[in-house]
Amino acid sequence: MLRKKILSVFLLLAYLGVGIFAATSVHALTARQAYYKAEDCYKKLRNSSVKKKYRENWLRCIEKFQLVYRLDPGGPWAPAGLYMSGYLYQQLARLSGKKGDRHEAVDIYQRILKRYPHSRYRQKAALQLRALASGKTSSAASLAMRSNPDTGKSAEQMYRDAEACYSRLRKSPEKVKYRHNWLRCSEKFQAVYRENPSGPWAAAGLYMTAKLHADLYGYSRSKGDLRAAYNDYQQVIAEFPDSRYKVKASLLIKDMPIWAKTPSAVSNATVAGTRRTGAQGSAIGTRQLSVGRRRYSSGGMVTVNNLRYWSNPNYTRVVIDASAATNFESHLLRKDPSRNKPQRLYIDLYRSRLGPDVKTIIPINDDLLLDARAGQYKKDSVRVVMDIKSYKTYKIFSLRDPFRIVIDVWGTGNGSKARTKRSQITVGKKGKLPASALAKQLALGVSRIIIDPGHGGRDYGAPGYLKGVHEKKVVLQIARRLAKMLRSQLKCQVIMTRNSDRFLTLEERTAIANTKNADLFISIHANSNRDRRAYGIETYFLNLATDDEAIRVAATENATSTKNISDLQTILSDLMQNAKINESSRLAGDVQVAMIRHLRNKRYSRIKDKGVKQAPFYVLLGAQMPAILVETSFISNPRECKRLIDPKYQQRLCEAIVDGVRQYIRDTTPTALMRKPPARGSSG
Repeated sequence: MLRKKILSVFLLLAYLGVGIFAATSVHALTARQAYYKAEDCYKKLRNSSVKKKYRENWLRCIEKFQLVYRLDPGGPWAPAGLYMSGYLYQQLARLSGKKGDRHEAVDIYQRILKRYPHSRYRQKAALQLRALASGKTSSAASLAMRSNPDTGKSAEQMYRDAEACYSRLRKSPEKVKYRHNWLRCSEKFQAVYRENPSGPWAAAGLYMTAKLHADLYGYSRSKGDLRAAYNDYQQVIAEFPDSRYKVKASLLIKDMPIWAKTPSAVSNATVAGTRRTGAQGSAIGTRQLSVGRRRYSSGGMVTVNNLRYWSNPNYTRVVIDASAATNFESHLLRKDPSRNKPQRLYIDLYRSRLGPDVKTIIPINDDLLLDARAGQYKKDSVRVVMDIKSYKTYKIFSLRDPFRIVIDVWGTGNGSKARTKRSQITVGKKGKLPASALAKQLALGVSRIIIDPGHGGRDYGAPGYLKGVHEKKVVLQIARRLAKMLRSQLKCQVIMTRNSDRFLTLEERTAIANTKNADLFISIHANSNRDRRAYGIETYFLNLATDDEAIRVAATENATSTKNISDLQTILSDLMQNAKINESSRLAGDVQVAMIRHLRNKRYSRIKDKGVKQAPFYVLLGAQMPAILVETSFISNPRECKRLIDPKYQQRLCEAIVDGVRQYIRDTTPTALMRKPPARGSSG
C-alpha cells in the first residue's frame, strides 16, 4: 500500500513537471541514451543464434536505431543511428534473401549521403553502397555470412544438409517437441530456394519448407503453421509448373481445411511509403521499392480489384485496391516529346493479376493528372500508370486490411486559389459587413471544417455496453450536433464525410478533407476496451505512438493489428513531412481541455482526463490541415455508454468541442481577440 502511494506521488510530480499538455515531447530519452539502448539490442541479437532466425528481432533493433535519428535529426547521433539501421537491414538481407531489405539499406545509405555530407558516417555509407553495387562482401555482409554457415555452399550441398537436419529431427522424440528445431530445418530448406530460385534444387527446397510447416502443425496445432504450408505449396505450383513437386503440392493442398486457405488477419504486408519532390521533368527513373514483410496471400497471386481517385485542382489521391499484400515498386519517368509521351508515374505490383471487373482506364483530367490506367504488364505483375500534367510533390504508401496502395499528388498552388476564392466576403448595403462575414473574419484561416463521424455502413465500430448500441450510430448523432453548432456559433462552413449510415474507407475520409481544401479535420469516435471499468476522454493527433494504450486504440480504429501499427511507425516520419503536427497538437490540446472543463462544470461525475495522445491513425494519414481524432468516451463502460446515447450529454460534449475550436482560433490568430466573438446560439 505504501509503495502504491509513493508511486502515485511520483507520477503526479512527474506529470506536473512536464506540464499537462506537453503533447509534442515524444520521448523522454535523449538521442545518446536511445543509441546505447539500440546498441545493446543489437549486441543481444548478434550473440544469439536463435534470435537471429526471427525477423521481428532484427526489425525491433532497427526501429531502436531509427528512433535515435527521429529524436534529433540534426544532432550528432542522428547519422550514427541512421547508419546502423541501414547496416542491420544489410545483414538482414543476406539472411532473408529479400530484395526489399537490401533496398531499405540502400535507401538509408543514400539518405546519409544527402543529409550528412560532413559526417564520418557519409564515408562509411558510401563504402557500403559501393560494396552493394559491386556485389562484393562489405564488413556488414561478412558478419551476416558468418552467421549463416550455409553461405558459399552449392544448392545441392545445402539441400543435403537440410535433409540431414530433418532426418535427425524425425528420429529424436525430444527434438520434435521444440518449435525452434523445426524452424531451424525449415530455414535450411528455404535457404536452398533462396540460393538459386530458378535452379534445379529450388522447387525441392520450397516444397520441403512447406512440408515441414505442415508436419509442425501436427505437433503445434497452430493454424499459422498450416497456412504457411499452404502458401508455400501454392508458391511451388505458381513458380514451378513443370516440376514434379507441383503435382505433389497440388495433391496435398486438396485435403487441407478451408481455413488454412484463407489468409489470417495479420498476414498482410507492412505499410511502406515514399515521398518525392521536384518540378515537372526533374527526375529520371526515380525508384522506390516497397516490400511486404510476410508471406503472400493464398493462391500465390494477388488480384488488383479496383482503381479509385479523388481530385481538386491542386491535389489528387489515387488508390489501388488489391486482394492481399504484395511487393510493389514506383518509378517516375521524364516526359518524352519524341514519342509524344507525358511525364509518367507508375506502380508495378508483383505476383499480381488484374481482376475481371477492373476498369482499366480512369480519366482524371484535373490540373495534375490526365488519367490512371492499369494493365497486365507481365504474366505475374500489374502496372498502374498515371500520366502527369504537372506536380510539385507526390507520396506513395500502402495500407492493409484490405491491402491498398495510396498515391497522393500535390500541385504547386497548394490550394491557394481555391482558398482565396472561398474566403471572399460580400459587402452588404452601406458598406457594412454582414454578421456571418464578420464571424468568418474572426476565424481568418479557419472557415471550412470537415467533421468525420467514424465507421458507418457495414463497419459498426465498437459495440456498446447496452444491447443494440453501436459506435457508428452514436458518433453520427454527435457529429450532426457538432456540425450544427459550428455553423451557428463560429459561422464556419462545415462538411460531413458522411451524414447517413454508409461505409467509407479510411483513405476516402482524408481525401474528402484534402479535396475540399478544409482548414480543420475532426474525426469523432467512441473508445472501447475489454475491461468495462475503463473510462475517460482523450484526443489524438497523428504521430508516432508513445505507449501501448495509444497503439491499441490506433489498431482498433484502423481495423488492423497492433503489430501492423508497430510496422507503420518505422516509416511514419517520412510520410508526415507535410503534416501539420504542431497545429494538430495544439488543436487537440484546446479541444481536450475544453471537454474536461465543460463537462465537469456541468456537474458530470467521474470525468477522467486521459489527455492528449499521439498515434498513427490511417484516417489522419495524408491530411494537409490540422487534424485530430476525438475519443468522446468509452462506449464499453456502463456509465459512459448511457451518457453517449443521452442527447443532453451529446449537446454538452459538442459545446465543449466548439469551445476548444474557438480557443484554437484565438490562440493561432491573435487579431481574433480584438473583435467580439459571435454570440452563442446565433444562426448562420
